[in-house]
Amino acid sequence: MTLAWAAFTASMLAAATATTRFMFPNVLFEPPPTFKAGFPNEIQVGQVDERFKQRYAVWLVRTGFDQYANAEGIYALSTVCTHLGCTPNWLEAEQKFKCPCHGSGYYKTGVNFEGPTPRPLERFAISLADDGQILVDKSRKFQQEKGEWSNPAAFLKL
Repeated sequence: MTLAWAAFTASMLAAATATTRFMFPNVLFEPPPTFKAGFPNEIQVGQVDERFKQRYAVWLVRTGFDQYANAEGIYALSTVCTHLGCTPNWLEAEQKFKCPCHGSGYYKTGVNFEGPTPRPLERFAISLADDGQILVDKSRKFQQEKGEWSNPAAFLKL
């Protein structure tokens, strides 16, 4: 009989522990949506900066001329493929982003040109912080097909 009461008590403690644990959900820690990405002179014209690909899922691209902003400057591209959410790779020799999952390809501007991807990569808001560093805001996205790449916040003029 004592063994039965011990088993009953253990099972009730286990149920109470599980119920208590249920009241405290798992917390996922994400990097902040806004981050500083160094100074503009750290990125050369024509360069794709991959320093923030892993941590923030962002490429910084410096261009001599952007057709949407009609100026030289820097834009922040999302590293998420618009087909199924994979992470494309920057191929320096071919000057394109190539998705390893299904073969989608993007020009350096982020515009899609091959594979099953339905639309261009998204751009994030970019500006200069008070200390002169590049400030990327991932909470503000701009889509080319909606004409949002012409928005001044989607491109940092230099």
